[in-house]
Amino acid sequence: MTISARRATALAAAAALSAALAGCAGGTGTSAPGAQARMATPGAPASGSASAPAPGSPTGSAPSSPQPGPPGRAPVLAPGPGGLTPVFERAKQHTDKTVALTFDADMTSDQGPRAAGGEHFDNPQLISTLRTLKVPSTIFMTGRWAEEYPDQAKSIGTDPGFEIANHSYSHHAFKSPCYGLPALDGAAARADVDKAFAAFRKAGAVNTVPYFRFPGGCYDDQALRAIAPAKVTAVQWDVVSGDAFAKDPGAVAEQVLAGVKPGSVVVMHCTRSAAPVTEEAVRRIVPELRKRGFRFVKVSELVGK
Repeated sequence: MTISARRATALAAAAALSAALAGCAGGTGTSAPGAQARMATPGAPASGSASAPAPGSPTGSAPSSPQPGPPGRAPVLAPGPGGLTPVFERAKQHTDKTVALTFDADMTSDQGPRAAGGEHFDNPQLISTLRTLKVPSTIFMTGRWAEEYPDQAKSIGTDPGFEIANHSYSHHAFKSPCYGLPALDGAAARADVDKAFAAFRKAGAVNTVPYFRFPGGCYDDQALRAIAPAKVTAVQWDVVSGDAFAKDPGAVAEQVLAGVKPGSVVVMHCTRSAAPVTEEAVRRIVPELRKRGFRFVKVSELVGK
């Protein structure tokens, strides 16, 4: 099968899955009253850069200047209009050939029995490969994942090559509808963010950053307002890998390589059961992007750039 045919097959399968499966990153934006709702579903095809209003702004005005945190802390963006949580998607500085590979470590609050039954929501080989290839990365982790794999959460969260960002505790929706995910109200949403950070601390992770990725990529102004007291920057993406439920690592690699631009944020997964070919795809993506002159960075090195 040729590369182009392989990619077409992967995209067709992804489109079919997107209609039936709820999950984590990878689709196109859809409109919502008062804001752009960025939704995603496993394996949804990328169609180049998605356009969206400026982070945290229902009117599409320019984002506020970044506000650096205390010494040693990751930078965050200033709140949007009305104090809304700001949203980061891609670096504004488009000449520096940097790219951030991000990996969602997904596990919902009700998947404990599946893990006990032998399903693997982790992917230690992927983490090992990122270390071997010396690829700095940002892991968007759910609190439930950290509870299930505390040793791995600590190992990732004490390795200077990684930073752990918040992907909620429960992986429930912060906006409804969101691909069938159970929805949280405002108070529960803020508590869910706090509970995830607490799970990281309990596991012993110290390299945590004040960034948050909405489950399913779904949000609106109400969701941005609900988590504003947490003082996080919401992080989306501009390149969808299509790795969720994919079976062809070559097609995943091609999709990423076709979409990456200077300052891009790529969304992938760190979950063996839901994204079984991600590690192999990364081994193809990394050397090719380096050959093209790209340098890998964590999200914290792109925010505000």
